[in-house]
Amino acid sequence: MGSTAPDSACVSNSLLWLLFAAELVAFVIVAPRLWRSARGAQMLAPTLDQGPTISVIVPARNEATRIGECLAPLRDAPGVVEVIVVDDESTDTTATIAREFGATVLSGQALPAGWVGKIWALQQGITVAKGDIVVTLDADARPAAELPSAAAAQLLVSGAVLATVAPRFRTTSHSARWLHAAMLTSLVYRHGAGAGRATKDAVANGQCMVFRRSDAVHGDWCTKVRGEIIEDVALVRWLLRNGNDVRMFDGTRLLVVQMYEGFVDTFRGWGRSLALTGVDRTARQWLDVLTTALTLAAPLWLLFAGIATPITALLVLMRLGTLIGTARTYERRGFGYWLSPLADLLVWFVVVRGVVSPSREWRGRQY
Repeated sequence: MGSTAPDSACVSNSLLWLLFAAELVAFVIVAPRLWRSARGAQMLAPTLDQGPTISVIVPARNEATRIGECLAPLRDAPGVVEVIVVDDESTDTTATIAREFGATVLSGQALPAGWVGKIWALQQGITVAKGDIVVTLDADARPAAELPSAAAAQLLVSGAVLATVAPRFRTTSHSARWLHAAMLTSLVYRHGAGAGRATKDAVANGQCMVFRRSDAVHGDWCTKVRGEIIEDVALVRWLLRNGNDVRMFDGTRLLVVQMYEGFVDTFRGWGRSLALTGVDRTARQWLDVLTTALTLAAPLWLLFAGIATPITALLVLMRLGTLIGTARTYERRGFGYWLSPLADLLVWFVVVRGVVSPSREWRGRQY
């Protein structure tokens, strides 16, 4: 009986040392990703230089309520010779509204077998585009008029074959901001989201991409990722595997994006793709699940419970550092944003759900 207390203390100490070792290994894995993200990307700024001709392509499917705000700033935008809206079999007034805002509307052809809707729409737009440079925008993008020319100029300076543009995010409520910010941080921890030069595990922002039309046509880029729901990340990684330079530019001064309407829409919409199923190998996904459990989801709650090591405290401080680092990427912050570390555990479960039971549904289609 007298040995029970010492034995319990020994077990507790052993578990703490085990936690310390596991946290240390996870920290070593995650820290380089956070460093890449913290270094940031090249900031886009308006340019007065006469650059190449630009075609803006907007794939759209039932976007009547949002597409006007996307197209309005592009009227007479510097360097833009055409704005092409590829109407992907919409059943609303998307095409009519696009024409009212001066866009050329291309009626999308029926989806071929083996293709996913968005990349098929982009393929059709790229085929008919006249500009030397293509800038793609999702209908939920709110660009400044100077965005296309700034992105095109920076692409040529960088020497990259393709770049995606990181926006400033607009959210509709504190609860949506709470969840959205935690989801964004999950990508920072798992993939170094926001880094300027893409690496083999990079993520991308398909809401705005920029590239030379000739590269996409001659390389048949869209065909290479035709069956991918997360087509932007799949394209970036395919290009990297083939030895190309791919970048991310910081467009927070020139591009705002409102991805989802409220908490539920954010949970359902981004939650479907957050695990990156289809572009990340299963082994990599489970490694990320384990490392983010130790470095992102658990530390704050372990600290609250009094079960903490020195690494636990370091990880909590590191999380607060990412909170400060990503603050400027939100148009509004408020208490929802600053409390987003409390959503990390929920987001971790969303990622696990995506690994265990991935969704193949997108924009009303089942793939």
